[in-house]
Amino acid sequence: MSLKFIIIPVTSYQQNCTLLICEETNKAAIVDPGGDIDVILNTVETEAVILESILVTHGHLDHVGAVAELAKKLSLPIEGPQQEDKFWLDSIPSQIQTFGFPDSEIFTPNRWLNEGDIVTIGNQELKVIHCPGHTPGHIVFFHQASKLALVGDVLFKESIGRTDFPKGNFDTLINSIKNNLWPLGKEVKFIPGHGPMSTFAHEMKFNPYVSIK
Repeated sequence: MSLKFIIIPVTSYQQNCTLLICEETNKAAIVDPGGDIDVILNTVETEAVILESILVTHGHLDHVGAVAELAKKLSLPIEGPQQEDKFWLDSIPSQIQTFGFPDSEIFTPNRWLNEGDIVTIGNQELKVIHCPGHTPGHIVFFHQASKLALVGDVLFKESIGRTDFPKGNFDTLINSIKNNLWPLGKEVKFIPGHGPMSTFAHEMKFNPYVSIK
């Protein structure tokens, strides 16, 4: 028994919110709740888990839209992203106007996360990996025991995150993937912020942006 995951696509953007569950303790965390709180809570109820925290990979509204309301409603601490993304969290009202999302409150995480930090869910530990480029404070959560990474919008199946937003940088993103993610191992499977899961082995071979020739 280890770490179970359930991917919950939310909002019209169909971004991946993930419920991570420690099977030994039945404790759980919600990663990147971008919206559709009722859908998320229905999954939590179905699984009958005990929520411990909300984890955030980066500050874009489609990944944090439901964070403040969920945290308040369920009295949950918020962990992540890295502090360089504070300007994104502070700009939630303007993001709402730009992208036409429902109202969402500005929030400050209970814990900003940095490279090498550890996040716990029940008895499970996830390592924090700082992977800037899509946003400057973007982080990845890595569960060594099951070789699972939650990569947000850093990496997708055969694609990568956008770098044309404020403080995004293409070269920084490519370096983050090649230097911070690939060393974790080819066998790592990952949940991206959007779209289907993949493995690092597949991306090293077929991803046109970061393949290893």
